[in-house]
Amino acid sequence: MNALSPTPTKKYDLSFARWVYRNVDGGDRLALCMQCGTCSGSCPIGAQMDFGPRKLFMMIRAGMKEEVLSSNSMAACVSCYNCVVRCPRKVPVKYILQSLFTVAVREGYAQSVDSDNARFARAFWWSAAKFGRTDERLVTARFYFSYGLSAGFKKSMANLAIAKGMVKAKRMHLGLPHTCKNAGELRKILAKAAEIEARHAT
Repeated sequence: MNALSPTPTKKYDLSFARWVYRNVDGGDRLALCMQCGTCSGSCPIGAQMDFGPRKLFMMIRAGMKEEVLSSNSMAACVSCYNCVVRCPRKVPVKYILQSLFTVAVREGYAQSVDSDNARFARAFWWSAAKFGRTDERLVTARFYFSYGLSAGFKKSMANLAIAKGMVKAKRMHLGLPHTCKNAGELRKILAKAAEIEARHAT
C-alpha cells in the first residue's frame, strides 16, 4: 500500500449495540445520542467512573461488550438525573446505565457486586420486596451484617450516634416494620416479573 492509499476504515461490530437497543431499558433511544458530552459534563462523579456516559455509549456502538459490562460506570451512578434532565436529545442516560448494570451483574461482569453500593441495594430491595416498603432499621441491619456478624456489629456501633439522631429527628421509628396493604400480592407480581425477565434473558 503506497502513501497515497486511503487508510482502511475500521468496521464496528454492531451486534452488541443492537442487543442493547432491544433488551436494555431506554436502549432504543441510544441511537439519538450525538456525542455532545452533556451527560458526562453534568455527572458529579464522572471522574470516578472508568468511562463517562458519552464514552460508554460510543463503546457500545463499537461493540466493546466486555469493556462496557466490566466497567464501574454503571454501579457508580448516583441517580442524580442531571444527565436525563440536560440531555438535548432526551436520551434516558440514567435508565440505560441502571439496566446495563443489571445485565453486568447477571452475566458476572460486574466488578462491584460486593461493593457497599451493591450490598446496600440488595438490602434495600429485600425490604421493599418483603414488606412493600423500606424500613430503614432493617435495611441498615441487613446491610451491616452482610459483612458478617462481627463486622456488622462494629459497623452498627460506629454509627449508633447517627441512628439516635435519626430517631430524635423522627426520621427513624421504633415500632413494627413499615408494610403496605396486600404485600403478598406484591410478592406475586415481583415473582412474575422475575419469571418474565428470566425468560427474556435466555
